[in-house]
Amino acid sequence: MPLVSMRQLLDEAAKGGYGVGAFNVNNMEQIQAIMEAARETQSPVIIQASRGARAYSQDKYLFHLMLAASELYPEIPLVMHLDHGNSVETCKSAIDLGFTSVMMDGSLQADGKTPATFDQNVEVTRQVVELAHQKGVTVEGEIGVLGGVEDGHGAGGSGHVTDPAQAVEFVAKTGVDALAIAIGTSHGAYKFSSKPDGSVLKMDVLIEIHKRLPGVHLVMHGSSSVPKDLQDVINQYGGKLKPTWGVPVEEIQLGIRNGVRKINVDTDSRLAITGAIRKVFIESP
Repeated sequence: MPLVSMRQLLDEAAKGGYGVGAFNVNNMEQIQAIMEAARETQSPVIIQASRGARAYSQDKYLFHLMLAASELYPEIPLVMHLDHGNSVETCKSAIDLGFTSVMMDGSLQADGKTPATFDQNVEVTRQVVELAHQKGVTVEGEIGVLGGVEDGHGAGGSGHVTDPAQAVEFVAKTGVDALAIAIGTSHGAYKFSSKPDGSVLKMDVLIEIHKRLPGVHLVMHGSSSVPKDLQDVINQYGGKLKPTWGVPVEEIQLGIRNGVRKINVDTDSRLAITGAIRKVFIESP
């Protein structure tokens, strides 16, 4: 199956009442693992590259690895997505390369660290929507600011929870296909120091946004579950991960029942590959 637009994938997910995993990649091995899992579970999949990943692996390498995935797994609907584009120019470069979906993260300024104003966010996101829709490319926007840092992108700290009223206004003014919201999740392995509850993970805000925007596809960033068994493998073979908790699967499922169609995962796959490499190096020196 050729690469598809993310809008097409998320529309189908909305009809079926499910969410689609979106996995960050940097290299061939990660793509191979994701595609094997997608085949095993007969699931559509979103493979996404951040600006850091594109710089690390060079655009053409990464693009052709993703293209190869679509050829080797023709039965899997596959989206090639830019994660956390920091400017109109960054998004345009991904569109020109052949990405079928882009995220314009206008919640932060072009430095990827400083929170932007609402009006700045609307303006850059609207420009990307106009550019992308001419070519049938999906656009994800973000309102609110996520905590943590991913590939050098992020405001750090705990972020700023999305205002439901602003979310409605943002969608109306930009025309985005999908909306990333901030509800207390964050990038990185150290999301929560204990199992999160309603005081840190604002699922009530998500539910309220879905009530106000029932036809909009919502996105949960920073949604790795950080499973303890993956942490244990790393620490068993010389790692020094401090105790940490991710987003519980049941909270992700609650989100899916309330409009979440794209679930971003990065840390979990990094934990898995790190633990596997450590184990092999120790057991097969």
